[in-house]
Amino acid sequence: MSREYPPHPIVAVGAIVVKAGKVLLVRRGTDPSRNLWSLPGGAVSLGEGLKEAVAREVKEECGIDVEVGEVVEVLDRIYTDRKTRVRYHYVIIDFLASWRRGRLIAASDISEALWVNLDAIDTLPLTEGLAAVVEKALRLKRRTRRPRRS
Repeated sequence: MSREYPPHPIVAVGAIVVKAGKVLLVRRGTDPSRNLWSLPGGAVSLGEGLKEAVAREVKEECGIDVEVGEVVEVLDRIYTDRKTRVRYHYVIIDFLASWRRGRLIAASDISEALWVNLDAIDTLPLTEGLAAVVEKALRLKRRTRRPRRS
């Protein structure tokens, strides 16, 4: 199925990968978000589980292995052309993930990959809503690390 002008929405995944207090961002090398900083991720293949897709996409794009955690956000991205026809339509499930091993490289359909300090995220040209999703993921990560009170 073509990703451009698809007959129906494409299911995709993204990873909010955290390592030593930094977040992994990638600069998209292809449309629809060419040259914008985003999360690593991509389309789910037929027969592939969501968490499996997250791990595969991060490995393909960035060369690292991750441990995939819980869902942070579900959103859709719809891009139309000048005639208001739907050019791209993705339903994206973003997962919290942690770096396990590997050296960061830019591969696949990205032009750059960086570990970014949280205070520097807003200085980059980002995909819509990215900063809010990262903040939500980090709040979730802090909550899950706290010991529970009896």
